[in-house]
Amino acid sequence: MRTLKSLFVLLVLLTYSTSYAQYTEVINSNRPGLSESAFSVGTNVLQFEAGAFTVKEEHVPLNYEVSGFGLDFSVRYGLLFEQLEIALDGVYQNDKITQNSATIPVEDSRANFRNFTLGAKYLIYDPYKTKEGEEEPKPNLYSYHANRTFQWKSLIPAVSIYVGANYDTKPNPFTAPDVDGFSPKIMIATQNNFNGGWVFVMNLIKDRIGSEFSDFQYIFTLTHSFTPQWVVFGEAQGINSDFYADNIFRFGGAYLWTKDFQLDANIAFNTKDTPSVFNIAFGASYRLDFHKDKKVDNGNGNTGDFKKKRKRKKKKKKKVDDDFDSNTEDGL
Repeated sequence: MRTLKSLFVLLVLLTYSTSYAQYTEVINSNRPGLSESAFSVGTNVLQFEAGAFTVKEEHVPLNYEVSGFGLDFSVRYGLLFEQLEIALDGVYQNDKITQNSATIPVEDSRANFRNFTLGAKYLIYDPYKTKEGEEEPKPNLYSYHANRTFQWKSLIPAVSIYVGANYDTKPNPFTAPDVDGFSPKIMIATQNNFNGGWVFVMNLIKDRIGSEFSDFQYIFTLTHSFTPQWVVFGEAQGINSDFYADNIFRFGGAYLWTKDFQLDANIAFNTKDTPSVFNIAFGASYRLDFHKDKKVDNGNGNTGDFKKKRKRKKKKKKKVDDDFDSNTEDGL
């Protein structure tokens, strides 16, 4: 019984401490959904996220079908500050569109990037970070349920801003007619961490700014970790532009294989037939962790450098002993 209690206390402390820093002991991936977390991967962490998905669309009024596959990737790196992250993202699609309106179906092969973006994200507000001079709220080590009850302050989200640049080539069957070259992208990302392993992420995106068919998107993602390894999620994505508009829903999960490696899977679908969408995706995330914690002065002169302190104390004690021996010899 005493062993179980010790394990519970350790688990609570580990879970609690990781929520108060950008860097986490386990990988912080944006997969398996499409939304962006408000937090970065942490300084000197290089992270790779990639996946493959099927493409299945059917447009009933225009009588055409699309089938194929796609690849998506993200390379993230924590640079200079805990709050800053730079990322290169892309989605490549290769499919075949079949026009069934004619007497003989006409097939056409297509391949290009749906998007290719380089950007930076910065955390501008972190409600989980304690102010200087304040003590971090401590978990209740005697009650499992007390640490999982709802807290009103968790309604205040962490907030990040993202600024990026898209690059699109001509001709591209997956973009609007006037989209070519570089175009800006901006985003606001928020994140709420609730007790019980619930996390809610919201993204508000304005993409390909300056083009005639610039679009606005929202992504709402709710995840729940019911064990340290397993996570499930549900997501709603809305897209609104004169070129394409849709509401897409995703459901899936992820498995933490090691602290630096994660596997995931999900399905995506919509509720209309202009066109209908159904995709199946599998992916993985892996990080190269070169992060080193900075020494923190907690106000009492303790920077965590205990080795140097012990050496100084030993030197001081040796000097006192030498002086005492010298004075004793002179007295004799």
